[in-house]
Amino acid sequence: MTWEAPMRTALELAANGPARGVNPRVGCVILDPEGHVLAEGWHRGVGTAHAEVDALSQLPDGGARGATAVVTLEPCNHWGHTGPCSEALIEAGVARVVYGTDDPGHHSSGGAQRLREAGVEVIGGVLRDEIDAFLGDWLTAARLGRPYIVVKWASSLDGRAAAADGTSKWITGAAARQRVHEQREASDAIVVGTGTVLADDPSLTARGDAGELMGTQPTPVVVGTRAIPKDAAVFRHPNPVVFEGTHDLDEVVADLHQRGFRRVYVEGGPTLASAFVAASLVDEYAIYLAPTLLGGPRVALGDLGVETIADQRRLRVIDVERLGGDLLIRAVPVPDGAPRTAAPIDDPVDVAGADIFPTPPIPTGQEG
Repeated sequence: MTWEAPMRTALELAANGPARGVNPRVGCVILDPEGHVLAEGWHRGVGTAHAEVDALSQLPDGGARGATAVVTLEPCNHWGHTGPCSEALIEAGVARVVYGTDDPGHHSSGGAQRLREAGVEVIGGVLRDEIDAFLGDWLTAARLGRPYIVVKWASSLDGRAAAADGTSKWITGAAARQRVHEQREASDAIVVGTGTVLADDPSLTARGDAGELMGTQPTPVVVGTRAIPKDAAVFRHPNPVVFEGTHDLDEVVADLHQRGFRRVYVEGGPTLASAFVAASLVDEYAIYLAPTLLGGPRVALGDLGVETIADQRRLRVIDVERLGGDLLIRAVPVPDGAPRTAAPIDDPVDVAGADIFPTPPIPTGQEG
């Protein structure tokens, strides 16, 4: 029997889970020896049953004996809010476990080995590339110990974030600005610097076409050491503000990871964006380009530490989207030493789960 079809079903089930927070989206299908579906399950968030246990709970005692469990992620092997799924599968008498991608967690990995030790047949790597893409932001957080970081800016075609006098509203049109709000809603946190708060007084909320608050709101995070006025709009955000009173971005992202943020959206001005790029802390770029020219000194990015062309920070474009007269370019860093090849953008690749997006102080173009 081939396992691609039931694995795709498990992947569809996984998509029912929450795309934000510390836990991965996982789906599970349990099959009888003839390949018929006995039960299905998925993980619904922190503190709830993992996908394997959710599926097993739908069967009577002994109902999974001799069955095959098809699960998108290697069953966990540790005690957290719930017990290890590897042990639950062993106790249920499952004969075979088929999984998609390995669990990279330092504490949660090892489930496949534990199952093999108990005499369970284990098959790994089924639809690994698709599942790695689906779980991309979570895998980044698990492997690196920090959130998946998207850096966004809006600029003119000549790379300016504002006109020479500092004015920047609006460089992009309404469709592009609404796409930004959709990306905010898909993020756990939105990060700006104190300079952006002082210059633009943004609310940092995710809003709909009519200005209404969207159903899910990112937590606002302000980086820097300068004081913020008590009447700043960010204090009226539905979620409490997280203040990171440091310029050390390694400390910032470690703290955000500790708080359980899986995906953060950096929407500050050129100073903060450039700092994230220079520190190699960017997993994806969301670059909004308006068909206009501004010239002048207000560039979207500042010094990145690139002294010579050999040190350039190469990117790979994974998608280009037209938004009215504007463009949204999504790109990811090219690892050092990778071959200089072009990826087709007419058939964009979903890198790192990025398609969970539905698909002195100066003004920064912050949309509020």
